[in-house]
Amino acid sequence: MTSNGFYTSEHLQADIIELIEKLPRLKNGKYIEQALNTILRLTGDEIDRLDWKILSASLADMERGFQLFHTYRHVRKVTIFGSARLSPRTPDYKMAKDFGSCVSKLGFMVITGGGGGIMQAGHEGAGRENSFGLNIELPFEQEANPIIEGDHKLIHFKYFFTRKLFLLKESDAVALFPGGFGTQDEAFECMTLSQTGKFGPVPLILIDHPGGDYWKCWSEYIDKQLVEKGLVSPEDPSLYTVTDNLQVACNAITHFYKVYHSSRYVNNRLVIRLKSDLSDAEVEKLNDEFSDILVKGKIEKSQALPQEGTEEAVGLPRLLLYFNQKDLGRLYQMIAAINQMGHPSVEDTEHPERK
Repeated sequence: MTSNGFYTSEHLQADIIELIEKLPRLKNGKYIEQALNTILRLTGDEIDRLDWKILSASLADMERGFQLFHTYRHVRKVTIFGSARLSPRTPDYKMAKDFGSCVSKLGFMVITGGGGGIMQAGHEGAGRENSFGLNIELPFEQEANPIIEGDHKLIHFKYFFTRKLFLLKESDAVALFPGGFGTQDEAFECMTLSQTGKFGPVPLILIDHPGGDYWKCWSEYIDKQLVEKGLVSPEDPSLYTVTDNLQVACNAITHFYKVYHSSRYVNNRLVIRLKSDLSDAEVEKLNDEFSDILVKGKIEKSQALPQEGTEEAVGLPRLLLYFNQKDLGRLYQMIAAINQMGHPSVEDTEHPERK
């Protein structure tokens, strides 16, 4: 490898041969092989130099993200979105600062885009040691804020899409404060990904300052223009919480994980992991109330499935169901119902992916 981090062709060839020999023994060898095959197929196609630059820069973005967050993969985190233009004198800045402080006391670390305004407020409240900054290379507005500047948990992305991947992938909750086009884009993308099952389930909280109406008006628009006209499902507003109360915002996060732990798909079945077991009567009640979201069969109790792997919350009880994968608002309602049941044997604030 050269001093700038690039391989010479001879070293690259030798390392590729060594890697191929190791593949059958590597834990994730199947996926490494798939990635290598994709790149090899592209080398035989007539794609432009610009396409290769995009691919290379995207992989470099993801390498930085994977390396940073691997160390903190079992630490609870909340992502904060909001305007870079709001000054410390505004009530929204103060609310974001207070929210950052509140969730850090609950044991969460805070992820933001690393810039000023709401992002700086979140870091100021949480403190540098509890903050991540995922900055984006822009010609204006997006220098890192002084709270996170120089910290090893600040990384710079070339592309918005790779940055958004980590802002959402690494979060156990998302808080949205008032902002401009970027914040609106982030809000609607969170809703779209949640609605289509590509993100979450996680709590989404839209936070106004006390007496503010930014998200209240947004929610009224959603109800009038989307829900009433049948453009989204009547249950889709269950995907998010709108509030101007700090305690309500923080409670929305902790209560989401009161009994619910996490979920995965295994062979077309949704596996919902729980912090405590449900009684047969409680499971039957879920079947009575949520049979409409099942493709077939019933909601059933289970222990860990062999296909889940050996490291994924093995000791936790499960619910298994053939979810129709379209009524996500109803799924969030079922999670809310589950959180009214059971008797958690661990602290409500425990990180949902902690082993």
